[in-house]
Amino acid sequence: QVQLVESGGGLVQPGGSLRLSCAASGSIRSIHGMGWYRQVPGKQREFIARETGATGIAYADSVKGRFTIARDNAKKTVTLQMNNLLPDDTAVYYCNAQIMLIGGGYVNDYWGQGVQVTVSS
Repeated sequence: QVQLVESGGGLVQPGGSLRLSCAASGSIRSIHGMGWYRQVPGKQREFIARETGATGIAYADSVKGRFTIARDNAKKTVTLQMNNLLPDDTAVYYCNAQIMLIGGGYVNDYWGQGVQVTVSS
């Protein structure tokens, strides 16, 4: 009933930039928050950034000053501008959203399928 579709991953050299995008679609009544996580093999999924109506914007310490999240409520999209990328930023990046469905009475968590970001020379 809900799809989160990410785009914009790829290979970039250290110090470079990438912009990730995520679009939500489906039977959406309201979106209460959108954000990004990342995961490398063998490790837990890691919070990167989020924007919610209730708490505003938050970033992980590891990306503060380098990554910028932006949400467009009308378009149901969220972007992650990633600058000054480091090899340690290499991971699969996942879009996350807290969504109430049309006809639903509560908010659920939804995830995209993930996009690979590789930072390497």
